[in-house]
Amino acid sequence: MDLTGASRFLSLILRHRPETIGISLDEHGWADVGELIGGIAKTRRFDMDILEEIVRTDGKQRYSFNEDKTLIRANQGHSVPVDVELEEAEPPAELWHGTGEKYAASIDARGLIPKSRLYVHLSRDRDTAVRVGQRHGRPVLYIVRAGEMYRDGYHFYLSKNGVWLTKRVPAEYLARN
Repeated sequence: MDLTGASRFLSLILRHRPETIGISLDEHGWADVGELIGGIAKTRRFDMDILEEIVRTDGKQRYSFNEDKTLIRANQGHSVPVDVELEEAEPPAELWHGTGEKYAASIDARGLIPKSRLYVHLSRDRDTAVRVGQRHGRPVLYIVRAGEMYRDGYHFYLSKNGVWLTKRVPAEYLARN
């Protein structure tokens, strides 16, 4: 079983296109597990054991079950409008953002914007930001003065898997590293 491919497909469904398998997400991003499994199983081998294995072994902890495992959702990264019930949190003084070199000029001019996602994703440490940036080519790293932003009235949220989220980061709060 190709768990990586199945996990990517699950991410597509739970973050961006649930209609791909004929399901919908509720207002908080939850999908019915039975409907999800049934929809995916129409095109590939998929069952509860595979789903639980994906959730358990996902290094980025992208997914969460409800208590009785009848519902599942992606923890963040949605392009569809959902409220994943994030609690506001005070960020550390600095956070990191990794991106590809091809995006740097735009970020330098406009700051960080969520583009197709609901939030800008920020990392607590440099190493994670490097890994994220490498997915987009030659990495460019930014230090985000998150503490200063928070004091200036910007809102931050900490997802269940440790990713910091905010609606945008104006350029004046960024420094290239």
